[in-house]
Amino acid sequence: MNVLVTGGGGFLGLYITEQLVARGDHVRVLCRGDYPRLTELGVDCRRADIRDAEAVRSACDGMDAVIHTAAIPGIWGSWKRFHSINTLGTENVIAGCQSASVAKLVYTSSPSVVFDGSAHLNADESQPYATRFLCHYPHSKAFAEQSVRAANGSGLSTVALRPHLIWGPRDNHLIPRLLQRAKSGRLRRVGDGSNWISMSYVENAAAAHLQVLDALSPDSVAAGRAYFINDPQPVVLWDWINDLLGHAGLPPVRKSIPLGVAKCVGAVLEAIYGTLRLASEPPMTRFLALQLATSHTYDISRAVRDFGYHPIVDPGEALRRLIEWLQFKSLGRESCVD
Repeated sequence: MNVLVTGGGGFLGLYITEQLVARGDHVRVLCRGDYPRLTELGVDCRRADIRDAEAVRSACDGMDAVIHTAAIPGIWGSWKRFHSINTLGTENVIAGCQSASVAKLVYTSSPSVVFDGSAHLNADESQPYATRFLCHYPHSKAFAEQSVRAANGSGLSTVALRPHLIWGPRDNHLIPRLLQRAKSGRLRRVGDGSNWISMSYVENAAAAHLQVLDALSPDSVAAGRAYFINDPQPVVLWDWINDLLGHAGLPPVRKSIPLGVAKCVGAVLEAIYGTLRLASEPPMTRFLALQLATSHTYDISRAVRDFGYHPIVDPGEALRRLIEWLQFKSLGRESCVD
């Protein structure tokens, strides 16, 4: 298959690209930067911004399928930036697929599109889109996901995947920030520490994209749908974090802050940062407080049933690979596992 991966040099996108290449697909990547690993893989690299409609259309030419992972994550920033990249950029991808007669589009969404501030326990796809968002990322992704699903038709089959809390080797966001806060003594448990979380090991999240890509067709039950994707067994978040810290040679988190206090602090910091127009991310926001203190677990049975989703790496092996990467990274030998 000829497959375009947008954001193919990113954390999840690179694993998707590697898995596609490993099985013999011809891969083209649309990305903004220069990534040596993509050169090693021998893929066709197109450097462009997802907001450049013509560049996106050109990248779609000759492709059988597109896996759209490119996005800007985060809990702080302007609506204009999140909307232009996550929402309008996705609309450019849809238009490019339609113009180039691409048959399949797999979109990387997020469970945060349904996050309404309350706990989710084994939530399934009947959970409605949130009507009020505490930050721009999930809002912009919700618009994008709805556009992708609405574009499903006889000429273009579309599907959206919602992987939750992606982690693993080469993570440049979640794990490094967690460890840095712990090393600096600024990591605090929010809430009572009993909240359960669904997580997605990155190679499993990548595999889900290939699995649904292969199943997707105009007649498949997956066409036009959205699916939660995560590893089958949830974890107690703060136990998982303390286990990770132990493997990294760091002490467990001992200090905590009640959720109500964290939300108040987050609201005050949001007001201050917003008034002063500070570009840096506040150390706490209401969205972050709720994510750290409440349970968020998701039912993957529909993905298992509709397109045969199955993880390819078990939890023990996944943690071993992460720890190995952290050890290489601490020795300045990260390139050995890139």
